[in-house]
Amino acid sequence: MLNIGDKAPAFELPGNGDETISFPNGKAAIVYFYPKDDTPGCTTEAIEFSAAKTELEKIGVSVIGMSPDTAAKHDKFSKKHDLTIALAADEEKTALEAYGVWVEKSMYGKTYMGVERSTFLIDADGKIVELWRKVRVKGHVDAVVEAARQHFG
Repeated sequence: MLNIGDKAPAFELPGNGDETISFPNGKAAIVYFYPKDDTPGCTTEAIEFSAAKTELEKIGVSVIGMSPDTAAKHDKFSKKHDLTIALAADEEKTALEAYGVWVEKSMYGKTYMGVERSTFLIDADGKIVELWRKVRVKGHVDAVVEAARQHFG
């Protein structure tokens, strides 16, 4: 389990727009993990992070969303909702596991593996400065942006 002060795991994954998304990338980052493209909570979170992207870039913070969906699904999701953030496709779940967000979940008495909605605020040296686990979407992006402002603004 990663904690504040730990080194964030590095990754290089395919992303939307035929891009390769690498971290660390020399600047502070918000790396957030979500279960699935084009579901209500995940869509709201992606739209809100996209809306905050310009403000975050002004303070030197990039935004990377990640799920186990394919890069092709990320492309479709990005185009449908005019998203401007990078979306990494971790089909093999290597980064999801390294960050400790690929977890056993349960619904209606059945257990399954899935993504625990989580967000990591990471400095330019790759150190985790804030983290949120079991995120509820409402108000979350505002809280992350405020934390980024406090740390880097």
